[in-house]
Amino acid sequence: MAKKLISIIIPVYNEEKNLRDFFNSLSKTLKLLSPQYSFEAIFVNDGSTDNSAEILKVLKVRQIELSRNFGKEIALSCGIHHAKGEAVISIDADLQHPIELIPSFIEKWQKGADIVIGIRQKRAGEGIIRRWGSYCFYKIMDLISETKLVSGETDFRLISRQVADEFNRFTERGRIARGLIDWLGFKRDYIYFKTRPRQLGKPSYSFAKLVRLGLSGFVTHSLVPLKLAGYLGIIITIFSGLLGSFMFINKFIFGDPWDLAFSNVTMLAVFITFLIGIVLICLGLIALYVANIHLEVTNRPIYVIRKKENLD
Repeated sequence: MAKKLISIIIPVYNEEKNLRDFFNSLSKTLKLLSPQYSFEAIFVNDGSTDNSAEILKVLKVRQIELSRNFGKEIALSCGIHHAKGEAVISIDADLQHPIELIPSFIEKWQKGADIVIGIRQKRAGEGIIRRWGSYCFYKIMDLISETKLVSGETDFRLISRQVADEFNRFTERGRIARGLIDWLGFKRDYIYFKTRPRQLGKPSYSFAKLVRLGLSGFVTHSLVPLKLAGYLGIIITIFSGLLGSFMFINKFIFGDPWDLAFSNVTMLAVFITFLIGIVLICLGLIALYVANIHLEVTNRPIYVIRKKENLD
């Protein structure tokens, strides 16, 4: 009986100081699993400017070298596109994801999970700003997005061949891979772990990159930001309309019995605010049409089939 092939995808960007240790640790873990499975490790060199490419050549591993730095999400997508395994595992090369947990991912996959997600319980050495930013990102995504992300989920995950094939159908350029995989659904399971402190090198994701990634996630997985102008316009219109009506009735119909003395300038300001609300509502209506265009342009599949049974 042929062994099942499992692909390991490793995005690499300026990780020259970690690659040898990562390769050695990965080799030891995969050697323990070699009696049951065969493996292909695909290192996606995302335009590294250090000696990462040379080290990968010395290690004689399968390497895909991108022409420039396209970002981790694109590098990860590239690796999944080229993976041939019945399961695909993605893991970072900075040694913060515990490599020894790979057998646990495979075990959950063998028990029926299509997606096994690594959940970070605690990130060693993470600053309060990044921790707070991550917390806010997941909270906001949970409120506004149709795709529910689990707080702390990472790109350290396993996906089945079927999930990988469905993922490869996506055409978005600005993407968060984990968000697209979560959008697909399928049966999933989780593995919780604590990240290790980064021993060597610097994180490839700067704070600015993380902010851009978060904004891309909001735009890609929710239409709420596009409709905010319309929602704001409704609130402003209702509030200014009620206030303006009260001011008009109080002054011109009842003759200001409470001596509120609203000036003409104040009434004009409320009227202008009311008109601004109308304009924002119109922008919100336009946003609805733009939203429909956005949904069509992203070209996601309209449905995803997990299994077919008893169909001729």
